[in-house]
Amino acid sequence: MADFIEEFLKDYGRDVSKQASSNLGIKQDVILQMIPVVAPMILAGLKKQMAQHGGSDQKARADRVNHILNKYGKASVLSDMDKELAMSAKEKKPDPRLGGLLGESGVQAAYMMSNRFNIDKGMAMKLIVMLAPMILGALTNKRDKGGVGTKGIASLIDQDGDDQIIDDVAGMLFKSLDSSRSSSGGGILGSLLSEVMQPRCQKCGSTIESKMKYCPECGSRL
Repeated sequence: MADFIEEFLKDYGRDVSKQASSNLGIKQDVILQMIPVVAPMILAGLKKQMAQHGGSDQKARADRVNHILNKYGKASVLSDMDKELAMSAKEKKPDPRLGGLLGESGVQAAYMMSNRFNIDKGMAMKLIVMLAPMILGALTNKRDKGGVGTKGIASLIDQDGDDQIIDDVAGMLFKSLDSSRSSSGGGILGSLLSEVMQPRCQKCGSTIESKMKYCPECGSRL
C-alpha cells in the first residue's frame, strides 16, 4: 500500500469511516476497506492531469496539481469532516467521475464496489464523492504543513499514481473480505479493521468479549 494511503488511514481513516458510516448507513469496516480503493484512483487521476497538462515539464506538472489542490483540496475539511461528509451525503446526483479527475474509471469503480460489498450503486457513487475532498485535503495539508511543498506532492503522485489503476482496483475488490480480516495483524488497515470490528458495550462504548453477559465497565446487561 502506498505510503500516502497508509498515512491517510492512520491519521484520518478511523474518523472518516465512522462519519461516513453514520451518514450512509454502511458498516464502518466496509468503508475502511473502500478507502484504499478510492484513494489510489484519486492519485491516478491527478497523475493523468499532470501528464495531460504538463507533459514531461516538471514545473508544469507541479503547477497543474497545485492548481487542482488549490481549487478542490481544502485542508479545512479535515478539521470539520463531520459537517463536510454530512453535506456530501445529501448529494442527490453524485458524480463518481469527479468532473474530469476520474472520468469513466470512477463509474466503473462504483459499479465494482457495489457488487463486491453488496451496497447500492448510488451509495458507492456517493462514497467516492464523499472521500475525494478528504483525500485532496490531506494532500494539500501534506503540501502546506508537512514540509513537502508543491514539487514534493507532484513527486509523490508520480510515484504512487498508477496508470492502470482500474485493473488494480478490480484486483483489490475481488479479494476475499475474509482474507482482509484474517490478516488484521499486519498493517494500519488491518489494525483499524480489528478495532472497529471489536464488540462494544452499547451504553458506555467499552470493548467487550462476545461471551460476556455484563459490561465490566458500566455493569449494564449486554
